[in-house]
Parts: sequence; structure tokens; C-alpha cells
Amino acid sequence: MKQAIHFGGGNIGRGFIGELLVRSGYEVTFVDVAETLVDEINARRSYDIEVVGSVPKTIHVEHVKAINSNVNIEELLDAFVTADIVTTAIGPNILKFIAPNIAKGLARRVGKNETPLNIIACENMVGGSTVLKNFVYEHLDDTIKDKVARCIGFPDAAVDRIVPIQHNEDPLLVKVEPFCEWDVDRTGVVGAEPQIEGLTWVDNLEAYIERKLFSVNTGHASIAYMAYLKGIEDIASAMKDEEIVAFVRRVWAETSELLIEKYGFDREKHAAYIRTAEERFKNPHLSDAVTRVARGPKRKLGAKDRLVSPAAQLMERGKKPEALATVIAAALHFDYADDPEAVEVQSYIKEHGFQEAITHFTEVPAGTELFNLILEKNAALKK
Repeated sequence: MKQAIHFGGGNIGRGFIGELLVRSGYEVTFVDVAETLVDEINARRSYDIEVVGSVPKTIHVEHVKAINSNVNIEELLDAFVTADIVTTAIGPNILKFIAPNIAKGLARRVGKNETPLNIIACENMVGGSTVLKNFVYEHLDDTIKDKVARCIGFPDAAVDRIVPIQHNEDPLLVKVEPFCEWDVDRTGVVGAEPQIEGLTWVDNLEAYIERKLFSVNTGHASIAYMAYLKGIEDIASAMKDEEIVAFVRRVWAETSELLIEKYGFDREKHAAYIRTAEERFKNPHLSDAVTRVARGPKRKLGAKDRLVSPAAQLMERGKKPEALATVIAAALHFDYADDPEAVEVQSYIKEHGFQEAITHFTEVPAGTELFNLILEKNAALKK
């Protein structure tokens, strides 16, 4: 069998990337530091995935094993020599911690095997593989950097699958939604593109990253901030509220216009993508607390993030993002006491006022058309 190394034996690793690799004919070696998890995978060499939705099903995954990178480093380095692909799903903040071991693994590999190898970071971030590559290169000896550059690719990826917070009796069982998307930038590949079921090689990854960010993430945040103002506690309940559903559809109408105009997405296919997003949020098995989806308003109000970026881009194109401006105003009212960012935003508003807070958190200059629109929508929210 083809060999895959996957960093991160958690729910996303097992329930998404690992399963697609096994389905595509790879034996998957999960790399993790959780001793109990590693031992359990090695004892069973298999696990189950429950796909939750209107038609639930169970997928039995075999051809898996695991390495504890804290204990069996030599076994991991040897695995790099024969690997056909390397993937990660460990969280953006952990990439720098696995970089030294990847660098050692690549040093051992290129000394014995110059066959091309691609390393794909499957993280909820932009440019994850490039970030990982930069960390790895910090740990490579200068004498092998040219050879690594020639043999090893780090193509960036965009991934999307809801894996809800779960507590299962079986420590290896993972519950996932039916939908999954894995888009990878073919311009970063070295050698032939690995053929993996469920993975789409794309020429313009930015288009797919923005499609997901401005559709799934923007929609999710919009539902959460509007639901919070109405005192609704979870997303599935919010999706039973006709006002909220009508509102998020207006948000999607705005972001859809932007995405279709900017990237040339097919209108019918994009409409189907939005309908799928709506169904995903209605799935009661995946329902998340409104406060968890809304958390981190400072980050979500950032100029390059899911709310302000599409609103500003629409303004540049002469369009008025009425619904998005409403969400931006609503996000500034998210005052959940257990969220440090929400507390910070509310403290700033208390000290400096709402108008200064708009510019401080969104970087939208005072007096601009978008700024005035946010103010106008805020006044309407308060009625």
C-alpha cells in the first residue's frame, strides 16, 4: 500500500483527512503525543466514523497505525523515507512544534530517497503549508535546503468539515457531518499530483478560501451574532427562526454577488453551495452554542476577516452591503462575559464610545460610506 504520515490523531485527523487517505489506498500512520490515543490505534488498527445527518451511516476505517513522536522518534524518521504523502490537522498554533521533527525526517529522506513528496497542512488557516514550510526550513541544514526544495512540495490547502465537540464512550469513534471539502493548490506540488478521493486540485486556491470564508464562516457568524441579540442559545434553534434565516440569506446574497463577480463562480453551482451551507447549519446533530460560534469578536471584526472584508470589497464595487453592515454592528454588541475578546470590545466601547470602536476594531475610517452604513444599521438594531 501507499504510505501516508498524518500529524494529529484527533477527531479531524481521523474523521476527515485520515479516512479519505485510507479510502484512496493509503496506509495511514497517525503521529501524536497522546499516549492513550496512540496505544488504542495500535491495539485495534481500525476505528469507526459516524456520519450524522438525515441519513446516518457508519464508516469502518482500517489500515491505520500510530507513532508517539515523544517516544519513537526513530520510527517516525524512518517513516519519512518511504512516505508517499504527509498531512497535518493539529491546529495552526502547533505547526511550529512539529517542524523540527519534519525537518529531521526530510533530512533522512533526501539522503536515501529523492522521489517527490508533498506535505499538506490541512488547517483552518490561510497558507498553512507555506507557514509550516517556513518553520521546517528554520531547522534544515543549509547543505540540504536545495535538495529539499527540489524534492519536497508544500502545497497550500483549504479544508471544510464540521466535527462537533463530542464525548464518546469509544475513544476512537468520531462523529462528523456528511459534507466535506478539501481544495489544494496545484501550483505548490512537486512531482505528480497525488490522487486522493475527496481532494480537489485547484489553480486559484484564494478563490476557494474566500468562497468558504465569505459563505460558511460569514454565514455562521451572522447567524450567531443575530441569534445572541435575540437570546437564542444554539445554531440549530436559530435556524428555526424565520427572521434569522431570512436575514442570513440576505447576507449570502451580498457575499455571493462579490464572489461571482470577483472569481467567476458559476451562479447555479454557487447557489447550490449556499443551500448546502444552510442545510449544514440546520443539522441538529452538529448544533453549536451561539456563544461558541460568536466568540472572538475582535478577530472576526478584523479588516481581512469574514465580515468587514466582503463588506469593504462590495463598497469598492459600488454595492451597498446592508446585511453585512448589520452583522458588523451586531458583533460590536456581543457582550458574553466568558469571552475575553468580547469583554475587551465592550470595555473599549464603554471608554471610547461606539463610533471610535468601529474604526478601532474594523479599520473602517470614520466618515466613510461603510462607516456611516454601520452606524445607520446600529441605530436600527437598537430600536
